[in-house]
Formats: sequence, structure tokens, C-alpha cells
Amino acid sequence: MRHPKDAARWGMVAIVAAIPSLADAETIRLSAAATPILQQAIDRAQTGDELVLESGDFSGPVTIGTSITLRGEPGAAIRGTGQGSVVTITAEDVIFSGIIVSGSGGSLEDMNSGVFVARTAKRAIVENSRFEENLYGVYLHGADDSIARNNVIIGTGEGRLSETGNGVTLWNAPGARVTGNDISFGRDGIATNASKRNVFSGNRFSNLRFAIHYMYTDDSEISDNVSTGNSVGYAIMFSSRLKITGNVSDGDRDHGLLLNYANSSTITGNTVRGHMQPASRWSERGIRSQEHGVPAADGETAADTSGMRPGPEKCVFIYNANRNRLRDNRFEGCDIGIHFTAGSEGNMMSGNAFIANRNQVKYVGTRYVDWSEKGRGNYWSDNPAFDLDGDGIADNPYRPNDLIDRVLWTAPQARVLTSSPAVQVVRWAQARFPALLPGGVTDSHPLMSPPQPLREPRS
Repeated sequence: MRHPKDAARWGMVAIVAAIPSLADAETIRLSAAATPILQQAIDRAQTGDELVLESGDFSGPVTIGTSITLRGEPGAAIRGTGQGSVVTITAEDVIFSGIIVSGSGGSLEDMNSGVFVARTAKRAIVENSRFEENLYGVYLHGADDSIARNNVIIGTGEGRLSETGNGVTLWNAPGARVTGNDISFGRDGIATNASKRNVFSGNRFSNLRFAIHYMYTDDSEISDNVSTGNSVGYAIMFSSRLKITGNVSDGDRDHGLLLNYANSSTITGNTVRGHMQPASRWSERGIRSQEHGVPAADGETAADTSGMRPGPEKCVFIYNANRNRLRDNRFEGCDIGIHFTAGSEGNMMSGNAFIANRNQVKYVGTRYVDWSEKGRGNYWSDNPAFDLDGDGIADNPYRPNDLIDRVLWTAPQARVLTSSPAVQVVRWAQARFPALLPGGVTDSHPLMSPPQPLREPRS
């Protein structure tokens, strides 16, 4: 070893020498041809060692029970036998990086995964890897402060969505972070349960049931994710004090954002974009979004003559959720911009843009709800308003619904009467005498133009 030339570097050497496991750490290269049993090489490794897998197929399953780094060169793969998890991590501070993982078992109860990170594996890092043909991709099972980042996770894409696994699953993993992953063809992209202080950021999701599925997870962040072509974008259930910002839902089927018993959260700068989609998406593989007591999507929207219908059916569905603040979001091109029900009147709505939705709001209730905050309401693309004083606020309040809307929601068969003279007279009377409307949503300070997004959403 070359001797350091200054006292500071001598001090560093003394610190390292005092920790034999780090001072003696080695980098060990392994080839598939010369390593018939990968588990034996892992068992011989010492704390701090780095095992480098050269290109080729290594046989799993394996268990990492020592704090090492297992890193793969391009083309390095660990192939399972179709039984159990391919890789199980039980030691703290393990780094698993740059490896193709495939061939887990198919038992949901046994949590068969590409990489299973056990409760004892605190601060594990699973990164830059590719997961194919596994039930679960990465399972963080009680591993505090663990990280899954920059992975490509592709599910089996077979069978019913409810019987497949998730891309990344968290259970009781406080402080865990899931960032920069590309997840497709599974049940849920990220599913979390009974956890806290988690960050899910910068992930991309496609061809899934739910992009992100939250259950009993508090004080966490969901930011800058993109959900494309899933049944539901972001399903937030039984969770509180979340920060949901900068996310995109583009062409999801049922709901872009679903809040069910989700309370005291800040939801800002998100974009839900809908567009016409083949009606077959509502009848092909998969299930409706009815889950945990949440009503399924209405299914009232008929396809047009070309077999197309708008999706998501609801940009936002709020069900028994309160004390949330929705600000500066953009909800565009859905069948319903926002549907809230089951005692969800206690949310603050300000600065949002409702653009080109067939129905901007669906609310069946008798309470009067004002969607504005400190003199700032929301933008409504169908509001034919005037702004004579030029302050950017429309001169008159905006009501997205009237009595006829409520009749149609409770008795859809009455839709055939919407063009009748009697219905037109009722609507005219309500426009002239708003007191005739028994409750509903009012925006007392509607905006004349949509607010600029807080950030440019990624697509």
C-alpha cells in the first residue's frame, strides 16, 4: 500500500484499519462457467466484499445473509427454478445492482419475488436491475429505509390482474423509497400497506390495475410519477397526511386519482388527461376498480358509433375523504371531471382547471359547497363568463350542475327527456333563480383562464 503523505490521510487509514471487515474487503469476479453454485460464493464473502457477476446465467435461488454488494455486468442474470423467491436478502446494508432476475414461483401467499427483502435487511438497495417473469418484482417486507430505484420490472401479463403480483410491494417499511422505476404488466405498480414516511417518485407505470395503491400508509410522498393506460392511476386508501404532487395520469381507464378514506393530504400540480379509448378496454382482461368498498365506475357512458368512449370515466373520485386540499391540478377530457360522495364535502378546492370533461362535477347531495379559497376559485372550460373589471375572476358564480343533472344521476332512464321543452324551461328557471337549486357545488370566484402548471408534467 502506498503511504499517505499527510496526517489527515494517516488518520483515515487508522480509522479503516480499526474496522477489519472494511479494511479486508475484496472485489471478487465470478463467471457463470466457473461458479456452478452461486450460493457458495455468496456464503464465502465477507462483510463489505463486492461480488461482480460477469455476463451469463447464474442459477438461483440464492440468499444474501452478509452485508455485501452483488453487482452484475451487462448480461449477468440470476435465473430461478419457478419455486420460491429468486433472491432473498436478509442482511443489512446489502446492495443488489445491475442484474437480470427471472423465474420466481407463483405463490401469492408465500410472496414469491424476484428479490425479497426481509425485515432484517435494513437499508438494502435494489437498483439498476431488470425483473422478468416473476410474481412480485421487488418485495420490501418490513425493511426500514430500503430503496428500490431505476429498475425495469415487467410482470407476467397473464391471467386475471387480481391474481398476479405487484411490481414493488412494501409492507411496514418505514422510510423506504421507490424511485425511477419502469413497471408494467402486473397487478399494481407499487402497493404499500401499513407503512409510513415513504417516497414514491419519478416512476413510470403502464398496463396495470393500479399504478400506485396506498393502504394504511401515512406521512408519505407521491411525486412526479407517470401512469399510462392502467385501470386506475393513483388509488389512495385509508391513508393520511400525504403529499401528492406533480403526477400524471394519461389515459387510465376508470379513475385518474381515487381518494377513499384518505384525509388531511395536499394534492397539487397533478394532471389527469383523458381521451377517447376503445370500448373493449372495459370488457377485456382485468377487473373494475371496485375495491375495499369503493363503488365501481358507473358504466353509464355509451360508446359512440366508432366503438370509442372517454377514459378515465372520472378524473378524480373522492369517496369518504375529507380535510384534503386540491390546488392547481388539471383535470381534462374525462367523462366526469370530479365525483365526490359519501360525506366528502370537507375538502378545499382552489386553482384547479376543469377542461373539456363531459360532466365537470358529479355531486348528489343537498349541502351547499363553495369551491373557492380566499377569493380564488377554479377554471371551468364550459363557463361562459364575463370579467368586466379585468381581475381574472368571473363576475358571476359558477354552478356546474343543476336539478336536471341530479334527476339523471338518480334515474338514468330520464336521459331521453333532456331535449324536451319542459326540461329546457326548468333549466332556464334555475339559471335565473339559483335558489331553486337545492344544494350542490358553487364556485363563487371562478377563474377566467386555467392556471399555469406548477411544473411541466412528464409524459
